[in-house]
Amino acid sequence: MTTSVLARVAADPAAPLHAGVTAPGGYGKTTLLRQLTDAYRGAGMTVTGPWPPRTADPGHVLLIDDAHLLTAQQLDDLRAHAEHPDARIVVAHRPWPRRPELLRLLEALRRGGPAITLTTLTPIEIARHLSAPSDDLVAWVAAQTAGIPRYVTRLAEALAGAGAGPRQVPVAALAPFAAELDELDPAVRTLLLAVEAGAGLSFDLVAAVLDDDADVAELVDAGRATGMLAADGTLVPLARRAIAALGPISQRIDVRQRLAALQMARGGPVLPLVRPLLRVGAAPGLVPGAAGSGLGHVYEAAGEEALGDDPALAAELFAAAAGAGRTTGSRRALATALAGDLDHASRLTDQVLTAGTPQQRAEAAYVAATVLAHRGQTAQAVRLYEWAGTDVANGFAAVGLIAVGRLTDAQRLIQPDDTAARPPTSLSAAATLMARGTAESVTGAPAAALSTLVQAATLIDPAGPAVLLPDSPAAAGALLAMHCTELDVADTLLTRAEHRGTGGALLATRHHLLRSWVLLLRGRLTDVEQRLPATTTAATAAQGRDDLLASALRVGLARRNGDLVGLRSAWPDACQALIGQPVELFNLLPLGELAVAAARLGDSHRVAGHLADADRLLADLGDPPVWSVLPHWYRLQAAILADDRDTARRHAAHLDTARPAGTWAAAFADAATVWLDVLDGVADPESVVAAARTLSLAGLAWDGARLAGQAAIRTSDRRAMALLLDSARNMQDRGTRPDPGQQLLSAREREVGALVLAGMTYKQIADRLYLSAKTVEHHMARIRQRLGCSDRHELLSRLRELIGEPEVSA
Repeated sequence: MTTSVLARVAADPAAPLHAGVTAPGGYGKTTLLRQLTDAYRGAGMTVTGPWPPRTADPGHVLLIDDAHLLTAQQLDDLRAHAEHPDARIVVAHRPWPRRPELLRLLEALRRGGPAITLTTLTPIEIARHLSAPSDDLVAWVAAQTAGIPRYVTRLAEALAGAGAGPRQVPVAALAPFAAELDELDPAVRTLLLAVEAGAGLSFDLVAAVLDDDADVAELVDAGRATGMLAADGTLVPLARRAIAALGPISQRIDVRQRLAALQMARGGPVLPLVRPLLRVGAAPGLVPGAAGSGLGHVYEAAGEEALGDDPALAAELFAAAAGAGRTTGSRRALATALAGDLDHASRLTDQVLTAGTPQQRAEAAYVAATVLAHRGQTAQAVRLYEWAGTDVANGFAAVGLIAVGRLTDAQRLIQPDDTAARPPTSLSAAATLMARGTAESVTGAPAAALSTLVQAATLIDPAGPAVLLPDSPAAAGALLAMHCTELDVADTLLTRAEHRGTGGALLATRHHLLRSWVLLLRGRLTDVEQRLPATTTAATAAQGRDDLLASALRVGLARRNGDLVGLRSAWPDACQALIGQPVELFNLLPLGELAVAAARLGDSHRVAGHLADADRLLADLGDPPVWSVLPHWYRLQAAILADDRDTARRHAAHLDTARPAGTWAAAFADAATVWLDVLDGVADPESVVAAARTLSLAGLAWDGARLAGQAAIRTSDRRAMALLLDSARNMQDRGTRPDPGQQLLSAREREVGALVLAGMTYKQIADRLYLSAKTVEHHMARIRQRLGCSDRHELLSRLRELIGEPEVSA
């Protein structure tokens, strides 16, 4: 329509023209009038406007802008002029206000000519405004401006001035809005501020914010006429940014305060309204505390809304509520702990414990106990849980008591359902089930204990990250499952907990580490290595017990890969993590791994005290098989590495005693017996293969392969060696990346290298492998060349790193 009007004027400028141009602000009405002015003046015509004289010359062209602002008399004069058939008059105006005089003028114009309605720009038109248009840039500009010409021009010019960069709105694109906001009618500006705050076009909310008898529907029309408010009641994104950045701060705060109070009264959400006040409340020029005055209860409600999704924001909101006079110290401590800042949470709980109300002190005690639990100080955590006295705290206290060996005390805290003093919640029920499952793991069958812990995990799942937990039922269940080789159960529990975000940021690290442990036990070393970057990041932020898990995981990976250099590198951090951690039921797994590594490095004194504590702990609990079998297996491996036959036999005897506990326990017992036979050189190959396969079927493929491989090195029977080596290879997980030795050396070269490390001469190796001594010598020459070794000492060192030194000589 715009193009046709300009073309009509260019074709016959003397022809009569009656036109009304309607559009909100920014749509190009003034631009069109300028183009018409240029066209008429170029044809020698006299143009009058924007304000016409009282009696316009019939021969003049009248081009009138912002007709909605003219007086009634001016509009009547224009109507009188428009009624001349030969008049040339174009009147531009916004769709509001719709005054009677303006409507009569428009009616007169429609009788003599077209009504022109301006629209937004198309993508092709937007592209013409950009210096380097691309499809994604055009789409982004269209989204920010809604295609409104004035806003497109502003953003395009600002982008050109800012140069190429990320899709961010430059400040220069917002600056022109400042004057426009100042010129708005105060009621319209309040309406736009309310919409920006989140009120939308809820007429009752807006009316309450205006606090007068204004016609909200009329104000909405006025807002749309500015161009900032879209037809659907939302603000054009560029305008919304400008209002947020340039709107009068005191008025923005006042509007949000009013809206938040109204939402609170009607039980609606207040977080979207309150969140920006945390930023504007500290703006220069504000009276201190002005943003929070009288809004403490609103900040507190917003904090509760944010707690599950953004605990760090919730902590800020609780702090703001405290600044406005509310007592929110315990809630702030809870939010801070959920956000992962345990140090700050601990300081906050100390303040509440000394000065809070009984209910606040109970909550603070719960938070303080949870902080201690994450740091591995379970015994101290139990005292605070017991002092808190809630059903939830009692449940977790019972778990902690069992973890430190105090089963009888724990059983007194586990209440039967029919005697519960308070109505149960999902959290208290989950805590009670977790305590019962942990108790059952010590006193009953692993299957029953696992079932109870799975039920507890199911109960806690819906809460996701919104609850503060000392540990999750999924983590406890996974550790129990790993101890009895139910690795599929462990992985399922942890996967679901990770997906649900159970326990928030605090437990995310623990769940990630425990899943990596499942992979480590399976022998899927490649998968563990792929998770190492995230594991390293998790370990950096880990607290206490999780730092121990992470350090022991790296030690275990290096040991299984035969990476002596990596093992030595990881060992100091592991020792440091171990020093600060008392022994408890849930850290026996990493302790066992460190015991084996210590024996490998000849550093067993580093773990001796902790191992003695572990023996006492298990004895206090009655040596429950489900928790004691795997530690004895680890201790057996450590004794083998240290060539301590008596200690190896003692742990094998423990494993044999636990055999009736289940097929998993019998698998360890059979493997232990075979290991002793291997060390004594009397192992039957078929028995070795059977024991190794049983371990592999239980999920411990690496342990099974290692047993078969070590037996192969020690046998002098070629046929038995081939059987054992084939069995070891078949047990390796197909998804496991070959270790460094397998990447560099062939299978035969690894066999030769392993026998060299076992102390055999070339002739002995030749006899063992049915080769000639010359062939063995050729193999060693190729190994030296592939490994780049200059002398025998370096060669042996590299072979130990790649293959792993045999535990005992042949």
